Amino acid sequence: MKIDFTHHQSAHCENGVVSNLMKHNGFTVSEPMVFGIGSGLLFCYIPFLMVNHAPAITYRAMPGFIFNRFAKRVGVTFKREKFKSPEAAKKRLDENIKQKNPVGLQVGVYNLGYFPDEYRFHFNAHNLVVYGKEGDTYLISDPVMEEVTTLTEKELEKVRFAKGAFAPKGHMYYPVAFPKELQLEKAIVKGIKHTCRDMLAPVPIVGVKGIKTIAKLIRKWPKKKGTKVANHYLGQIVRMQEEIGTGGGGFRYIYAAFLQEAGKLLGNEKLVSLSSEMTQIGDLWRDFAVDASRIYRNRSTKVDVNVYDDIANQLEAIADKEEVFFKKLKKAI
Repeated sequence: MKIDFTHHQSAHCENGVVSNLMKHNGFTVSEPMVFGIGSGLLFCYIPFLMVNHAPAITYRAMPGFIFNRFAKRVGVTFKREKFKSPEAAKKRLDENIKQKNPVGLQVGVYNLGYFPDEYRFHFNAHNLVVYGKEGDTYLISDPVMEEVTTLTEKELEKVRFAKGAFAPKGHMYYPVAFPKELQLEKAIVKGIKHTCRDMLAPVPIVGVKGIKTIAKLIRKWPKKKGTKVANHYLGQIVRMQEEIGTGGGGFRYIYAAFLQEAGKLLGNEKLVSLSSEMTQIGDLWRDFAVDASRIYRNRSTKVDVNVYDDIANQLEAIADKEEVFFKKLKKAI
Protein backbone atom coordinates (compact mmCIF):
# COMPACT_ATOMS: atom_id res chain seq x y z
CA MET A 1 0.00 0.00 0.00
CA LYS A 2 1.49 3.31 -1.12
CA ILE A 3 -0.26 6.59 -0.35
CA ASP A 4 -0.05 9.36 -2.95
CA PHE A 5 2.11 11.58 -0.74
CA THR A 6 4.46 14.34 -1.92
CA HIS A 7 7.78 14.63 -0.09
CA HIS A 8 9.07 18.16 0.58
CA GLN A 9 12.49 18.62 2.16
CA SER A 10 12.65 21.02 5.11
CA ALA A 11 15.22 22.46 7.50
CA HIS A 12 13.67 21.01 10.65
CA CYS A 13 11.84 17.73 11.16
CA GLU A 14 8.77 18.70 13.22
CA ASN A 15 7.98 21.77 11.12
CA GLY A 16 8.51 19.72 7.98
CA VAL A 17 6.24 16.87 9.06
CA VAL A 18 3.38 19.23 9.98
CA SER A 19 3.81 21.28 6.80
CA ASN A 20 3.88 18.14 4.63
CA LEU A 21 0.81 16.64 6.34
CA MET A 22 -1.05 19.93 5.87
CA LYS A 23 -0.10 20.07 2.18
CA HIS A 24 -1.21 16.46 1.74
CA ASN A 25 -4.63 17.49 3.06
CA GLY A 26 -4.97 20.46 0.75
CA PHE A 27 -3.62 23.33 2.87
CA THR A 28 -0.50 25.09 1.61
CA VAL A 29 1.36 26.04 4.78
CA SER A 30 5.10 26.67 4.69
CA GLU A 31 7.62 25.32 7.18
CA PRO A 32 8.42 28.83 8.56
CA MET A 33 4.68 29.49 9.05
CA VAL A 34 4.28 26.28 11.06
CA PHE A 35 7.33 27.19 13.16
CA GLY A 36 6.23 30.77 13.82
CA ILE A 37 2.58 30.06 14.58
CA GLY A 38 3.69 27.13 16.75
CA SER A 39 6.03 29.42 18.72
CA GLY A 40 8.93 27.09 18.06
CA LEU A 41 11.73 29.57 18.75
CA LEU A 42 13.15 29.31 22.25
CA PHE A 43 16.33 29.13 24.31
CA CYS A 44 16.40 27.05 27.45
CA TYR A 45 19.24 25.74 29.60
CA ILE A 46 18.19 22.53 31.39
CA PRO A 47 20.93 21.73 33.95
CA PHE A 48 19.06 18.79 35.49
CA LEU A 49 18.76 16.95 32.14
CA MET A 50 22.01 15.41 30.92
CA VAL A 51 22.37 14.53 27.23
CA ASN A 52 25.61 12.89 26.11
CA HIS A 53 27.07 13.57 29.60
CA ALA A 54 26.48 17.32 29.39
CA PRO A 55 23.62 19.65 30.44
CA ALA A 56 20.87 19.92 27.85
CA ILE A 57 20.34 23.14 25.94
CA THR A 58 17.43 23.62 23.59
CA TYR A 59 16.88 26.27 20.95
CA ARG A 60 13.32 25.16 20.26
CA ALA A 61 10.09 24.35 22.08
CA MET A 62 9.77 20.86 23.57
CA PRO A 63 9.01 18.04 21.10
CA GLY A 64 5.36 18.09 20.08
CA PHE A 65 4.69 21.64 21.27
CA ILE A 66 5.10 23.21 17.82
CA PHE A 67 2.48 21.11 16.08
CA ASN A 68 0.15 21.21 19.11
CA ARG A 69 0.20 25.01 19.21
CA PHE A 70 -0.03 25.33 15.44
CA ALA A 71 -2.99 22.98 15.24
CA LYS A 72 -4.86 24.69 18.07
CA ARG A 73 -4.28 28.17 16.69
CA VAL A 74 -5.38 27.41 13.12
CA GLY A 75 -8.25 25.11 14.12
CA VAL A 76 -6.88 21.75 13.00
CA THR A 77 -7.51 18.69 15.17
CA PHE A 78 -4.58 16.30 15.48
CA LYS A 79 -4.85 12.89 17.09
CA ARG A 80 -1.86 11.78 19.16
CA GLU A 81 -1.21 8.26 20.38
CA LYS A 82 1.46 6.50 22.44
CA PHE A 83 1.68 2.78 23.08
CA LYS A 84 2.81 0.36 25.76
CA SER A 85 3.77 -2.33 23.28
CA PRO A 86 5.42 -2.40 19.83
CA GLU A 87 2.66 -4.76 18.65
CA ALA A 88 -0.08 -2.25 19.42
CA ALA A 89 1.93 0.58 17.83
CA LYS A 90 2.49 -1.43 14.65
CA LYS A 91 -1.19 -2.39 14.45
CA ARG A 92 -2.37 1.23 14.64
CA LEU A 93 0.21 2.36 12.11
CA ASP A 94 -0.82 -0.36 9.64
CA GLU A 95 -4.48 0.55 10.11
CA ASN A 96 -3.78 4.14 9.16
CA ILE A 97 -1.80 3.10 6.10
CA LYS A 98 -4.67 0.87 4.94
CA GLN A 99 -6.97 3.88 5.32
CA LYS A 100 -4.53 5.86 3.15
CA ASN A 101 -3.72 8.18 6.02
CA PRO A 102 -0.02 9.20 6.28
CA VAL A 103 1.10 9.69 9.88
CA GLY A 104 3.83 11.54 11.71
CA LEU A 105 6.08 9.59 14.07
CA GLN A 106 8.47 10.64 16.82
CA VAL A 107 11.57 8.43 16.73
CA GLY A 108 15.10 8.05 18.01
CA VAL A 109 17.93 9.14 15.71
CA TYR A 110 20.65 6.70 16.78
CA ASN A 111 19.35 3.67 14.86
CA LEU A 112 18.17 5.46 11.73
CA GLY A 113 20.34 3.59 9.24
CA TYR A 114 19.84 6.13 6.45
CA PHE A 115 21.36 8.92 8.57
CA PRO A 116 25.09 9.65 8.13
CA ASP A 117 27.13 8.17 11.00
CA GLU A 118 28.12 11.60 12.34
CA TYR A 119 24.45 12.50 12.90
CA ARG A 120 23.48 9.25 14.62
CA PHE A 121 23.52 9.87 18.37
CA HIS A 122 21.07 9.32 21.23
CA PHE A 123 18.38 11.90 20.50
CA ASN A 124 14.76 10.77 20.65
CA ALA A 125 12.82 13.76 19.35
CA HIS A 126 13.18 13.32 15.60
CA ASN A 127 10.06 13.35 13.41
CA LEU A 128 9.21 11.66 10.12
CA VAL A 129 6.20 10.57 8.05
CA VAL A 130 5.22 7.01 7.15
CA TYR A 131 3.24 7.09 3.90
CA GLY A 132 3.02 3.43 2.90
CA LYS A 133 4.16 -0.14 3.27
CA GLU A 134 5.43 -2.75 0.80
CA GLY A 135 5.79 -6.20 2.29
CA ASP A 136 7.63 -5.75 5.60
CA THR A 137 9.11 -2.41 4.54
CA TYR A 138 7.69 0.97 5.47
CA LEU A 139 7.91 3.94 3.10
CA ILE A 140 9.45 6.91 4.90
CA SER A 141 9.32 10.63 4.16
CA ASP A 142 11.92 12.16 6.47
CA PRO A 143 11.64 15.91 5.86
CA VAL A 144 15.32 16.61 6.54
CA MET A 145 16.38 14.18 3.81
CA GLU A 146 16.47 15.11 0.14
CA GLU A 147 14.69 11.95 -1.02
CA VAL A 148 12.22 9.47 0.46
CA THR A 149 13.62 6.32 2.05
CA THR A 150 12.54 3.07 3.74
CA LEU A 151 12.76 1.20 7.05
CA THR A 152 11.99 -2.45 7.73
CA GLU A 153 9.44 -3.39 10.39
CA LYS A 154 12.24 -4.24 12.84
CA GLU A 155 14.16 -1.04 12.07
CA LEU A 156 11.08 1.14 12.56
CA GLU A 157 10.13 -0.62 15.79
CA LYS A 158 13.62 0.00 17.15
CA VAL A 159 13.50 3.76 16.57
CA ARG A 160 9.86 4.09 17.68
CA PHE A 161 10.72 2.49 21.02
CA ALA A 162 14.17 4.00 21.58
CA LYS A 163 15.16 4.34 25.23
CA GLY A 164 16.41 7.39 27.14
CA ALA A 165 15.37 11.04 27.43
CA PHE A 166 12.20 11.90 25.46
CA ALA A 167 11.59 8.19 24.79
CA PRO A 168 8.94 8.24 22.00
CA LYS A 169 6.96 5.17 23.17
CA GLY A 170 5.66 4.62 19.67
CA HIS A 171 4.33 8.19 19.48
CA MET A 172 2.30 8.82 16.32
CA TYR A 173 0.14 11.77 15.26
CA TYR A 174 -2.02 12.82 12.34
CA PRO A 175 -4.70 15.41 11.50
CA VAL A 176 -8.32 14.26 11.72
CA ALA A 177 -10.39 17.45 11.26
CA PHE A 178 -9.90 20.76 9.48
CA PRO A 179 -11.70 24.12 9.34
CA LYS A 180 -13.07 25.30 6.02
CA GLU A 181 -10.36 27.94 5.93
CA LEU A 182 -7.27 28.48 8.07
CA GLN A 183 -7.39 31.71 10.09
CA LEU A 184 -3.68 32.48 9.79
CA GLU A 185 -3.80 36.16 10.76
CA LYS A 186 -4.96 35.62 14.36
CA ALA A 187 -2.75 32.56 14.68
CA ILE A 188 0.30 34.56 13.62
CA VAL A 189 -0.32 37.22 16.28
CA LYS A 190 -0.78 34.59 19.00
CA GLY A 191 2.37 32.78 17.90
CA ILE A 192 4.52 35.92 17.95
CA LYS A 193 3.22 37.08 21.34
CA HIS A 194 3.98 33.65 22.84
CA THR A 195 7.54 33.66 21.48
CA CYS A 196 8.15 37.16 22.83
CA ARG A 197 6.94 36.06 26.28
CA ASP A 198 9.25 33.05 26.21
CA MET A 199 12.33 34.93 25.06
CA LEU A 200 11.78 37.82 27.50
CA ALA A 201 10.78 35.61 30.45
CA PRO A 202 12.18 36.70 33.85
CA VAL A 203 13.67 33.25 34.44
CA PRO A 204 17.45 32.64 34.56
CA ILE A 205 17.39 29.53 32.38
CA VAL A 206 14.92 30.64 29.70
CA GLY A 207 15.14 33.02 26.75
CA VAL A 208 17.51 35.97 26.76
CA LYS A 209 18.33 35.46 30.45
CA GLY A 210 19.11 31.82 29.74
CA ILE A 211 21.65 32.85 27.10
CA LYS A 212 23.29 35.19 29.60
CA THR A 213 23.38 32.40 32.20
CA ILE A 214 25.23 30.13 29.78
CA ALA A 215 27.70 32.94 29.04
CA LYS A 216 28.48 33.23 32.78
CA LEU A 217 28.91 29.46 33.07
CA ILE A 218 31.33 29.34 30.14
CA ARG A 219 33.60 31.68 32.10
CA LYS A 220 33.44 29.39 35.17
CA TRP A 221 33.68 25.94 33.57
CA PRO A 222 37.47 25.86 32.88
CA LYS A 223 38.36 26.56 36.52
CA LYS A 224 35.45 24.72 38.10
CA LYS A 225 35.25 21.68 35.82
CA GLY A 226 38.65 21.59 34.13
CA THR A 227 39.47 22.21 30.48
CA LYS A 228 38.41 18.75 29.28
CA VAL A 229 34.91 18.99 30.74
CA ALA A 230 34.61 22.68 29.81
CA ASN A 231 35.37 21.83 26.19
CA HIS A 232 32.90 18.93 26.25
CA TYR A 233 30.18 21.24 27.58
CA LEU A 234 31.07 23.88 25.00
CA GLY A 235 30.84 21.22 22.32
CA GLN A 236 27.39 20.33 23.63
CA ILE A 237 26.21 23.93 23.14
CA VAL A 238 27.37 23.88 19.53
CA ARG A 239 26.00 20.38 18.85
CA MET A 240 22.57 21.35 20.18
CA GLN A 241 22.80 24.54 18.11
CA GLU A 242 24.05 23.23 14.79
CA GLU A 243 23.42 19.48 14.59
CA ILE A 244 20.25 18.70 16.55
CA GLY A 245 17.18 19.94 14.69
CA THR A 246 18.88 22.90 12.95
CA GLY A 247 19.51 24.60 16.27
CA GLY A 248 20.13 28.22 17.21
CA GLY A 249 21.36 29.81 14.02
CA GLY A 250 19.15 27.76 11.71
CA PHE A 251 16.05 28.43 13.76
CA ARG A 252 16.74 32.17 13.60
CA TYR A 253 16.78 31.95 9.81
CA ILE A 254 13.50 30.01 9.80
CA TYR A 255 11.96 32.58 12.12
CA ALA A 256 13.21 35.39 9.88
CA ALA A 257 11.47 33.73 6.93
CA PHE A 258 8.30 33.45 9.04
CA LEU A 259 8.38 37.16 9.91
CA GLN A 260 8.81 38.08 6.25
CA GLU A 261 5.87 35.89 5.22
CA ALA A 262 3.77 37.07 8.17
CA GLY A 263 4.57 40.72 7.48
CA LYS A 264 3.33 40.45 3.91
CA LEU A 265 0.21 38.54 4.94
CA LEU A 266 -0.67 41.07 7.67
CA GLY A 267 0.48 44.11 5.70
CA ASN A 268 2.91 44.91 8.54
CA GLU A 269 6.16 46.40 7.20
CA LYS A 270 7.73 46.37 10.68
CA LEU A 271 7.70 42.57 10.65
CA VAL A 272 9.39 42.52 7.26
CA SER A 273 12.08 44.88 8.57
CA LEU A 274 12.56 42.77 11.71
CA SER A 275 12.98 39.72 9.49
CA SER A 276 16.28 41.15 8.21
CA GLU A 277 17.38 41.91 11.76
CA MET A 278 16.72 38.33 12.84
CA THR A 279 18.77 37.04 9.90
CA GLN A 280 21.71 39.11 11.15
CA ILE A 281 21.29 37.62 14.63
CA GLY A 282 21.33 34.17 13.04
CA ASP A 283 24.68 35.05 11.45
CA LEU A 284 26.05 35.94 14.89
CA TRP A 285 24.98 32.55 16.25
CA ARG A 286 26.81 30.86 13.37
CA ASP A 287 29.95 32.93 14.06
CA PHE A 288 29.75 31.89 17.71
CA ALA A 289 29.50 28.22 16.72
CA VAL A 290 32.59 28.45 14.51
CA ASP A 291 34.67 30.18 17.20
CA ALA A 292 33.48 27.82 19.94
CA SER A 293 34.28 24.77 17.82
CA ARG A 294 37.86 25.98 17.38
CA ILE A 295 38.23 26.00 21.17
CA TYR A 296 36.87 22.55 21.95
CA ARG A 297 38.71 21.05 19.00
CA ASN A 298 41.91 22.76 20.18
CA ARG A 299 42.28 24.70 16.95
CA SER A 300 41.80 28.20 18.33
CA THR A 301 44.07 30.70 16.63
CA LYS A 302 43.53 33.29 19.35
CA VAL A 303 46.52 34.16 21.52
CA ASP A 304 47.08 36.33 24.62
CA VAL A 305 43.39 36.37 25.46
CA ASN A 306 41.13 34.21 27.55
CA VAL A 307 39.31 32.31 24.84
CA TYR A 308 36.48 31.32 27.18
CA ASP A 309 35.88 34.93 28.19
CA ASP A 310 35.93 35.90 24.54
CA ILE A 311 33.32 33.32 23.55
CA ALA A 312 31.21 34.30 26.58
CA ASN A 313 31.36 37.93 25.42
CA GLN A 314 30.00 36.85 22.03
CA LEU A 315 27.05 35.12 23.68
CA GLU A 316 26.30 38.13 25.87
CA ALA A 317 26.32 40.37 22.79
CA ILE A 318 23.85 38.01 21.10
CA ALA A 319 21.64 38.04 24.20
CA ASP A 320 21.62 41.84 24.23
CA LYS A 321 20.63 41.99 20.56
CA GLU A 322 17.88 39.41 21.04
CA GLU A 323 16.51 41.30 24.03
CA VAL A 324 16.24 44.48 21.96
CA PHE A 325 14.82 42.51 19.03
CA PHE A 326 12.01 40.77 20.93
CA LYS A 327 11.00 43.99 22.68
CA LYS A 328 10.64 45.62 19.24
CA LEU A 329 8.79 42.59 17.90
CA LYS A 330 6.36 42.72 20.82
CA LYS A 331 5.55 46.34 20.03
CA ALA A 332 5.32 45.68 16.27
CA ILE A 333 2.55 43.12 16.67
